[in-house]
Amino acid sequence: MNLDQGGDSEARFAEYVAGLGSVIGHVERTRPLRDYCMGLMLPGERKSVEPMAARTAPARTAAQHQSLLHF
Repeated sequence: MNLDQGGDSEARFAEYVAGLGSVIGHVERTRPLRDYCMGLMLPGERKSVEPMAARTAPARTAAQHQSLLHF
């Protein structure tokens, strides 16, 4: 992977999540899926739902936690 193509990575990530979302079959689960995948890639020692919720939606951690648990 060429790290100089950083702008391209957002498009590739969106395409990847869209592909996964099509398998899930529920449009309303796509955003929590995207947030979950993003949480896995963000820095942090713990990859459980609680810390990922705090990293992906710091202003609404409790709601994000529930969303990630139920996607």
